[in-house]
Amino acid sequence: MINIKSFTFGPFQENTYVLYNETNECAIVDPGCYDDDERRELEKFISEKKLSAKLLLNTHGHIDHIVGNKFVFEKYGLQPLINANDLPALNSLETIAKLYGLNAEASPEPAGNLNEGDVVKIGHSALEVLFTPGHSPGSVCFVSHSQKFIIGGDVLFYGSIGRTDLPGGNHQILINSITTKLMVLADDFSVYSGHGPVTTIGFERNNNPFL
Repeated sequence: MINIKSFTFGPFQENTYVLYNETNECAIVDPGCYDDDERRELEKFISEKKLSAKLLLNTHGHIDHIVGNKFVFEKYGLQPLINANDLPALNSLETIAKLYGLNAEASPEPAGNLNEGDVVKIGHSALEVLFTPGHSPGSVCFVSHSQKFIIGGDVLFYGSIGRTDLPGGNHQILINSITTKLMVLADDFSVYSGHGPVTTIGFERNNNPFL
């Protein structure tokens, strides 16, 4: 069974997730740890739980979701897995950081590419990759069908959806991703978004003004 630990990190208040189970293996998803205190907080949790970090997963390549990639690489030797369509964003991290007046070290090169239908494993637990572009060209979500949860990045939020005014964003493509990939899931699937609180497919189906 996968346990989910969330952290809210960085100037963008991004949700970083550590997914772990009884094997003590874990995946770090979208490390947004920006400063030393946040990096220590993430490291402390992994250490105190005696976890072995096996995967670094990026739902997409925007700065707030990848700014901690370098730290995770240096600490745990992990290169990110990301969809190839978001490689331009991943590779422009330092440039984008300067535009925001922030400092960031370049992300390590990906260890592999995430595509629709891929399965990533944490110990004996499996997550299916859904290709859900629109917020960015290469956005993906990770779904546990057995535990009914989604790690959704910036695709779907509590009462909202991802912004589409950044380079590579497309509103209609995002709506199509949500309706054809997420809204086909049962109402009781929980959605762990890249920002804000946890929601459910059922709540968004009935209340989200964008859908």
